[in-house]
Amino acid sequence: MLSAVKNDYLTQESKIEIEIQNLSKIYKTKNGSFQALENVSLYVKNEEFVSILGPSGCGKSTILRILAGLEEHTSGSVKVSGEEVRGPSRKRGMVFQSYTLFPWLTVRENIEFGLKLKGMKEKERREISDRYLELVGLEKFANSYSKELSGGMKQRVAIARALANQPEVLLMDEPFGALDAQTKQSMQKLLLDIWKKEKTTIVFITHDIDEALFLSQRIYVMEARPGRIVEEIDADLQLFKDGELVDVERFMKMKKHIISLLHH
Repeated sequence: MLSAVKNDYLTQESKIEIEIQNLSKIYKTKNGSFQALENVSLYVKNEEFVSILGPSGCGKSTILRILAGLEEHTSGSVKVSGEEVRGPSRKRGMVFQSYTLFPWLTVRENIEFGLKLKGMKEKERREISDRYLELVGLEKFANSYSKELSGGMKQRVAIARALANQPEVLLMDEPFGALDAQTKQSMQKLLLDIWKKEKTTIVFITHDIDEALFLSQRIYVMEARPGRIVEEIDADLQLFKDGELVDVERFMKMKKHIISLLHH
C-alpha cells in the first residue's frame, strides 16, 4: 500500500517536529485575488526526511517560505517544535536553489557568518567551521572564494553554512535543481550521508520524482490551482542500497503511481 497512515507514525517514539493544519495562502494582485494554497495539512517527525513533490506553480516553495517565516499565511496553523511560526528563526535553516553565498567572503567565512553574528569567539567558530568543512568535503577550499567554486561546491558551502548554526529543521528549496545530472546525483548521496550523521529534520522541495524517492522517508504529492496535497506516500521502502537502486520493480510501480497523481 502506497499511502502512509499517519497513526502508524504517531505511535512511534519520534515526536512531531512540524505540524501544518489547514494552511491557505491567498495573494492579492492588481488583477484580483489568487489562491496559492488551499487547506494544506502535513506533519514531519523529529529527524525525519520528508519531501514535498509537485509541478511548478503548485505552491510547494510557498509552504517552505511560510515554514521559514519569510511569508505570512492567510489562514491555518503552522507550528515548529510546538510553537507558531511568526517570523524567521535560527532554529530553521534554509538552503535555496540559488547559492546565496557572500562573494566577498571565503568558504570558511561564509560558513562562520551566522556564528559571527551571534558573537561567538573566533576559536569556537573555527572549530565548528572545521567540522562542517570536513563534513561536506571542502577542507582544501576553506580559503577559496565562491567565484573559484563549481556549482556543486557552492551548494555544499550553503548546506554547511545552514548546518553550522545547528538548526532544529533544515528547509531545502530545490537545492540541486540547477546542477547537471552527475553533480546532482553526487550531491543527493552527500545529503543523505549528512542527514544520517547530523540527524537534522529535513523538509525538501522538488519536482523530480526520482530524487524524492531516493532521498525521502515520506513524500507529500501536490497538485496546483490551488495548491493542495493529493496523497502522502511512504517512500522508506529500501529501494536503494549504498546509493544504488536494488528494487527496480517496486521503484517503477511507485514512480508510475506518482506520475498518475501528478497527471490527475
